[in-house]
Amino acid sequence: MPTAMPLFIEALAFAADKHRDHRRKNAAASPYINHPIALAHVLIGEGGIAETPVLCAAILHDTVEDTQTTFAELEERFGAEIAGIVREVTDDKELPKSRRKELQVEHAPHLSRGARLVKLADKICNLRDVADDPPASWSRERRVEYFEWARRVIDGLRGTHPALEATFDAVYRRGLSLAETSAAPVKTYH
Repeated sequence: MPTAMPLFIEALAFAADKHRDHRRKNAAASPYINHPIALAHVLIGEGGIAETPVLCAAILHDTVEDTQTTFAELEERFGAEIAGIVREVTDDKELPKSRRKELQVEHAPHLSRGARLVKLADKICNLRDVADDPPASWSRERRVEYFEWARRVIDGLRGTHPALEATFDAVYRRGLSLAETSAAPVKTYH
C-alpha cells in the first residue's frame, strides 16, 4: 500500500474510476468526482488538515454508498483506518431517506475525529452547492429544509474544528438567506 501523497493520488484515481459515470444534481450535471475533490480542498485549504487518512477518506467517502465498492475492498486497498472513516460516514441505502437523515443527526456526536472532519467538509460543500448551484428540481422550501437538517448534523460535531465550524456557519447563513429570499444564486468557486 502506498504512503502519504501516493496513497492520496491512489484514492483519487480509485474514486474517479468508481464515480466515472456519476453526475451531480445541479443544472450543469457536473462530474461527481468534483464533490470529493471539493471536500479535500476544504479540509486542506480551509481547515489546514494534512492527515492522509482523513484526506483519503474524504475522497472515498461516497464510494460504498453510491457505487459497487465494498468496505472490504477499501480496507484491502487503503487500510483499516481509511475504510473505518468511510464506514462511519456512509449511509445505509437500504433504509428510507428520512431514517438515514435522522441517523446522521443521531450518530454525529459519536463519530471519530477523522469522520467528524469528513462530515464537516461534506456539509460545507453540500451547502455551497445547494446555495450556489442547487438541483433544478429543488424548491425554495426544500433548500431551506436541507440547510436546517445540515445544521442539526453539524451541531452534533461542535468542538471538533472551530475554523471549519465557523466556515460552515458562514456558508449556512449565506445559503439560508439566499434560499429564504429566493434570490438567484451566484456561482462561486472555492
